[in-house]
Amino acid sequence: MLYWVVKAILTPVLRLFWRPWVEGLDQVPTRGPAILASNHLSFLDSFFLPLVVPRRITFLAKSDYFTGVGFKGWSKRKFFKGVGQVPIDRSGGRASEGALRTGVRVLGSGELLGIYPEGTRSPDGRLYRGKIGVARMALEAGVPVIPVAMIGTFEVQPPGQFMPRIRRVGIRIGRPLDFSRYAGMADDRFVLRSMTDEIMYELMSLSGQEYVDMYAQRRKEELAAAREAQAREAGRGQAEPSAVVEPSAVVEPSAVAEPPAVVESPVVAEPSGVAEPPVVGEGPATRAGKDPERAPVSGS
Repeated sequence: MLYWVVKAILTPVLRLFWRPWVEGLDQVPTRGPAILASNHLSFLDSFFLPLVVPRRITFLAKSDYFTGVGFKGWSKRKFFKGVGQVPIDRSGGRASEGALRTGVRVLGSGELLGIYPEGTRSPDGRLYRGKIGVARMALEAGVPVIPVAMIGTFEVQPPGQFMPRIRRVGIRIGRPLDFSRYAGMADDRFVLRSMTDEIMYELMSLSGQEYVDMYAQRRKEELAAAREAQAREAGRGQAEPSAVVEPSAVVEPSAVAEPPAVVESPVVAEPSGVAEPPVVGEGPATRAGKDPERAPVSGS
């Protein structure tokens, strides 16, 4: 009930300021379960997509949105549950299995399930490698996967920005992907990777994003490590100011020493040759290192 109340309130606001356009809305089935697999550029993605799809969409969202304390935590839980968000633990292992079971349960009830295969928001607007959880859900539930490209939402509100900018956004929906040919192969990781890559290729084609064959979370960790190293360097530079040279002592003019006597130097023989000056070597060259890349489905 709250889902439709929130949608009725937000729809005129979102349409007024961001004027979302949509292509391919007829690709979404009017009944029956399906997975809407979308790229993830902004926190607002989970608002704009339900805005344009007439049916209710249930999203898998990170559990952090549901673990707050006090009145603020309670209100957040109520809001996210009301707008169709289901909490999942993204820590991996058994938690990933729990997320899979939750998604399959939603699909088993005949609903639309919204998933972000990248697992987290893109840190720079590019499309990152998808995680195979979306493929497992599709095979276990026996449902099609509908690729959805969010366009322009990164520029409206990229990660870390509180206030969204006012500019038009778009949603482009692709044809449903039928993976029934892989039925019964939900435990084959090669099949799951092939399916996931096919989904990501469709998202790349629909969105026009540059694809990066790396998990978005790994890229976020690299960027955080770089910022931390930069902060340490800046802190070290402030903590170690350049040494101040002490002024040289001034000699009292009370006693002036007599100049030393000049001694006649002996005759010096003519040199047979002039020695070559030593060759000054070049310093060692430095080489920049490259962090190795490391390599499952959740909401924003």
